[in-house]
Amino acid sequence: MKTTWTFSAIIMSFYLVACTPSQSSAPMSEMALQSWSQDDLAKFADDVSVTYRLVSNLTDEACADGAKATERCFIAEIDFTSSYDMLLADWAIYFSQMRPVQAVLSDEFTIEQIKGDLHRITPTAAFTGFHAGQANTLRFRGELWQLSETDAMPNYYIVANDAQGVELTPQVINSTRVQQDPETNMEVRPYAQAFTDAKRQYQRSPTDKLVWAKPEILFTQNNTVSADASLTVDSLLPTPKSQVIVANGKAISLHQGINISRQNLVDVQLELHDIQAALARLERIGVRQSSAGVPLVFERLSQDNNQSTDRYELIINQQNMIIKAANASGFSYGISSLSSLLNIDSLTVNPMQIKDSPRYVYRGMHVDVSRNFHSKQFILDLLDQMAAYKLNKLHLHMGDDEGWRLEIDGLPELTDVGSKRCHDLSETRCILPQLGSGPFSDTKVNGFYSKEDYIDIIKYANARQIQVIPSMDMPGHSRAAIKSMEVRYRNMMAKADKQAANEFILADSNDTTQYSSVQYYNDNTLNVCMESTYRFIDKVITEIAKLHEQAGQPLETYHIGADETAGAWLESPICQAFIASNQYGVTDINYVGAYFIERVANMLADKGIQPAGWSDGMSHTNPARMPAHSQSNIWDLVSHKGYQRAHQQANNGWTTVLSNPEVLYFDFPYEADPKEHGYYWGTRALNSHHVFSFMPGNLPANAEQWFDIEGQPFEADDRPQLDDTGKQTSGPMKAGETVDGIQGQIWSETLRSDQTVEYMIYPRLLMLAERAWYKPEWEVPYQYAGAVYNQTTDHFTTTMRQQQARQWQKIANHLGNKELAKLDNAGINYRVPTVGAVINDGILSANIAFPGLQIEYREGDKPWQVYTSAVAVKRPVDVRAVAANGKRKGRTLRVD
Repeated sequence: MKTTWTFSAIIMSFYLVACTPSQSSAPMSEMALQSWSQDDLAKFADDVSVTYRLVSNLTDEACADGAKATERCFIAEIDFTSSYDMLLADWAIYFSQMRPVQAVLSDEFTIEQIKGDLHRITPTAAFTGFHAGQANTLRFRGELWQLSETDAMPNYYIVANDAQGVELTPQVINSTRVQQDPETNMEVRPYAQAFTDAKRQYQRSPTDKLVWAKPEILFTQNNTVSADASLTVDSLLPTPKSQVIVANGKAISLHQGINISRQNLVDVQLELHDIQAALARLERIGVRQSSAGVPLVFERLSQDNNQSTDRYELIINQQNMIIKAANASGFSYGISSLSSLLNIDSLTVNPMQIKDSPRYVYRGMHVDVSRNFHSKQFILDLLDQMAAYKLNKLHLHMGDDEGWRLEIDGLPELTDVGSKRCHDLSETRCILPQLGSGPFSDTKVNGFYSKEDYIDIIKYANARQIQVIPSMDMPGHSRAAIKSMEVRYRNMMAKADKQAANEFILADSNDTTQYSSVQYYNDNTLNVCMESTYRFIDKVITEIAKLHEQAGQPLETYHIGADETAGAWLESPICQAFIASNQYGVTDINYVGAYFIERVANMLADKGIQPAGWSDGMSHTNPARMPAHSQSNIWDLVSHKGYQRAHQQANNGWTTVLSNPEVLYFDFPYEADPKEHGYYWGTRALNSHHVFSFMPGNLPANAEQWFDIEGQPFEADDRPQLDDTGKQTSGPMKAGETVDGIQGQIWSETLRSDQTVEYMIYPRLLMLAERAWYKPEWEVPYQYAGAVYNQTTDHFTTTMRQQQARQWQKIANHLGNKELAKLDNAGINYRVPTVGAVINDGILSANIAFPGLQIEYREGDKPWQVYTSAVAVKRPVDVRAVAANGKRKGRTLRVD
């Protein structure tokens, strides 16, 4: 493939070669280079050191002169340092920059946005070459801010031509590869310079009050809990609706296992495979099936339309253990509760009776495998843990701008091209690199599920009473599909089959609309006025439905996305003709997006499939034109009046699932620390306690206990709101209405490996399960007349706050003393919490969010020591926690 270079770059290359003095510290062979060879390119990529450094987020320092106080900018620098002279100028370095570059502030380089976050650095006429040991600094201004060290994306790569003008194989710059910390298993970015200045680097705006979660901050935060292992004796997650402990009951040992009668299974019409997954978890802990074991007896509960079909009863006594349920899910949940009750060291449980049922029918987890692909095994492991904690919906996001991840029969281009990102500017073999994916397609962030893989996933989920909800985001977030179908178009045209070429084309080639999506694409939106778009969608849905049928779990819900549509149709001739024809009664170009959602939703309903979408897109529709059975996922921030849209869509009668970012986006950082992984546009501190504190039954009431992204209080006014004409624009839910469930979300833009995703999901998933299953006594009752909530109102009473604190004390101890060990046992790479610590008068005091986990400290270069109580130390001192099994370590913090 040929590459065209700027005239100035070619002239500069000639000048540098011709005019370089003969005296230099570099070998003459290097000075005499007149063009690149593959070996030269590889050598330079291995040698050059790259350092990415955030300078400032402060408006007065980062923005251009005359900028408004509300403008948000940052300054960053990239250093390139070679150990030898490399004076050739005909090269380009590609890299991912997730915030757009506003201006280059260095004379030697220019930066050009290629697409999305892919940018290209090239030298200017002022470039004098890379000189041995000297840093060439590229300084630039970016839009908005950078608040995390992980914003610096990996896998910069260099491209150049040989003497004949043929592009050489791109080379990844070795210093920009991610590495893995052997103690934490987390990705680290050695090229990203650590933040040191909280004000300049970690302050989002002049009003930002969020405090960097250094050890002294964590110490205060962790003081809300204390170690009390006795609280875990009869504890389980999620908390049951009713639990009665037999007083002075003798513990029952399961060392000999459990004994399940085959005849008993026949008597209650229960198949062993229906509960096999739950039994497998017991076996991993150490409790196997054995004829010498404690009898586990199953009994049928009658179906009752007024009660949850997932309800169960668990009776543990000296003679046997009895699980009563109405269906397989109830029996499985009873076994899961037994696993959670079990002391992993003694394998004992106490006599008790539990009557339990879930708060919500929808208890979900969403996983994005499109931005960065995640393996089939990761999904299977996730399904195991979802079942263990009684979650029942897997929302699998497999189609977006950065990748299409499911094989579709008859449309091979979707995975042949759309599942891969590589350096192919023509996008005939793959789509462009994004998110630091690098130039090659054979990396783990690329990939897809074959039809067989997907069938296996569904079967695995079905055996665990989990429904799989597939999602290919449309009409926005569809660049991978659009580019794949363009390749199909060219392939068909090359065969002179124009009809086939146009069958599934997704964009109007004559659309001149200028737009930019949230992720900075200008070509990622399906044209909703083209019939070929609907043929494509129908084809995809039909083929996915077939896979569900083959797996034995009919496709009941399909999520179309419908969010963040940039509006790429204003200047589309096809859309203008569509409006003029009035064929579907659409006479306004601004309504075609809603028309798309309504049409696809009804297409799904006609197939017996419930349509689902994200709340922003769903809010644009006319509910009268939507199927009565539609689902909306509420992804609006509570602090930005997200409760209003949730209530409006619940009032539509739709299945309303809370997915609010500041509490349910598990790709956000755990703590306010720039070393924590994840995006942070909704919050920079989303730890397990925050998820636990969620009051899903009264969204606005959370304003009494939460702060916004900048640590500021906010108000939630849930009273009826009227516009100037007296029309109600928002208000409370109708009497008797409620939401139908909650769902955790993982978006994968910054999460490259399976281990990193597990780190972000766990243990927050356990708190998701707690809130989805159990309604706590401390939740503020919803007021259907409407009310105002803020930090000074007192709906969340002192008594409720005390009840919340007591329950968190129990759950925190349960996690540290009991539950995390079971995640270790399953091989889950959960986050080991960072340690709180202070040094006063030479005495180190330390604590942890989950009492029961071991804390270690280190003085200077001395070996790590176990921390048991306050101890005299000499600075500097580091602290860290250790996983429940004593192997993996948490991130080390320095105690100032």
